[in-house]
Amino acid sequence: MKTLLKIILTFSVVFLLQSCMVSERPNMAFFKSSERDFKGAKFVSINVPMFVARPFIRKALKEDEDSEEILNLVKKVSKIKVLTVENGDRSMLQEYAQYLNNDKFEEWATIKHDGDNVNIRVKQDGETIKNMLITVNSDKELVFVDVKGSFTADDISRMINSASDK
Repeated sequence: MKTLLKIILTFSVVFLLQSCMVSERPNMAFFKSSERDFKGAKFVSINVPMFVARPFIRKALKEDEDSEEILNLVKKVSKIKVLTVENGDRSMLQEYAQYLNNDKFEEWATIKHDGDNVNIRVKQDGETIKNMLITVNSDKELVFVDVKGSFTADDISRMINSASDK
């Protein structure tokens, strides 16, 4: 009986953790469906299900007393995908921006810092943000972060204010 329980538990853990994968293939729709040949570009993609990440985030934030706003926002996030691209080029970014415009993403902010550009775009359903895409463009690599959930602009504003008060 104990052996059967161990086998079932092992298969359950493997099944649950298969969604948290690191791959050398793109995990975002634009890069998967693009007809463009990304020769020379090296992709590393990570899918992070929130049921796996939340305990680690909570533990890290509990040490910080002023992290209540961030914890509230983390509760509203359902999935995070991260994609890094080495040897990406500007034309790739331009095509990606056009793809997001066609897919009804609104550009919220572009931040330039130390030669890096950070771009934030969101897809809303009324007042609710369903998807936020963060693009970081540095000289050496591109990083794309896809955050899915159900939060508002006010949630993001409170989180930013709590972080900038430190």
